[in-house]
Amino acid sequence: MHALIIGGGVAGPATAIALQKAGITSVVYEAYPSGADERGAFLSLFANGIDALKAIDAHEPVLERSFSGSRIEFTTSAGKQLATARLDRDVHGDLPGPRILKRADLCEALQGEAVRRGIRVERGKRLAFARRTPAGRIVATFEDGTMDVGDFLVGADGIHSVVRRSIDADAPAPRYTGEDVVCGYARKAPVLAPPETFRMIYGKRAFFAFLTTPGGDTWWFTNISGMDGSATALSRDWKRLALERVRADVDPATDLIEATGDDVIGIRVYEMASTPIWHAGSMIVVGDAAHPASPNAGHGAAMALEDSVLLAMCLRDLPDIPKAFGRYEQLRRERVERLVATSAQMRKRAIPAPLQRVLRDFMLPRLLKNGPRNAAPWLTRHHIDWHEKLAAQ
Repeated sequence: MHALIIGGGVAGPATAIALQKAGITSVVYEAYPSGADERGAFLSLFANGIDALKAIDAHEPVLERSFSGSRIEFTTSAGKQLATARLDRDVHGDLPGPRILKRADLCEALQGEAVRRGIRVERGKRLAFARRTPAGRIVATFEDGTMDVGDFLVGADGIHSVVRRSIDADAPAPRYTGEDVVCGYARKAPVLAPPETFRMIYGKRAFFAFLTTPGGDTWWFTNISGMDGSATALSRDWKRLALERVRADVDPATDLIEATGDDVIGIRVYEMASTPIWHAGSMIVVGDAAHPASPNAGHGAAMALEDSVLLAMCLRDLPDIPKAFGRYEQLRRERVERLVATSAQMRKRAIPAPLQRVLRDFMLPRLLKNGPRNAAPWLTRHHIDWHEKLAAQ
């Protein structure tokens, strides 16, 4: 079998690597000439994401480009510490806690590993549409007029997926939450976080978090709500907006933002509670194309990696493509939709009303006294055994 993979972000090259391990060839088509979108953001990759990469022997390049963020401190804007927690190891004991890296570095690591293994990655190829031939194969047509043919097509083309609409013309559009995430990189910051520590600050009007890299740079992000969803928002002065939101509310956010140069990016936050149809015929969606979630739970990349590996295993063990796609959906839908719902709940709790804020500050230390990994073990303790034989159900 031969696959056409649309999207070269996280899920695309990971799927190609996993398919190759399963004995299936593929080519990855990426719309952006230099890689993937939203390349300025950073993310946390938890143990379940590393576990998925380890299943296809692709974890080392990612570990090399990342650093540990295994401790969390929760404080109020007045400096009162609410709780601390560690995220050192997963349940198997041989995988690290959260690894922090720029999305660009994760994409480049996965694309580089795919190329190293002989997988073709084509950049600057934006999908226009895809159609199924009478013989059941898939023809992908790109905006530059070129085409390619495969036995099946995987849509790893993100939140605004063209493949999702090709599968289901009536698919709901992702909902803009009214919130944006602004992140930046301060190279000579006046305030440093303790080693390997994410310091998360709950203000009255804003949530702000930062950590310091082993090299001494400070990476930060904050949430901005109440913005419109227009395309003009992409050209906003994100640094100014972040300062306006945290000034006189979150300390030491103002100092950190002011110490940041132009290395600031804003990202629209979208979510979709459920995508009704994931696959049709020989086309399927994975990652954000199937289940876009707000980033509050920090598991979007990890879930995409789980998708990639389990889809390859289904195609390996169930060579009938529709049956493999059906089995994949059985394995994934409940878990990823639970993540979408969890992230939405966390987003709403970040800046609650005054009474709810008092309750949050009272409950947080009690919920985390044994560590957040025990509060939601279903997230980080997910394990994939590549050698497991998957059967149709």
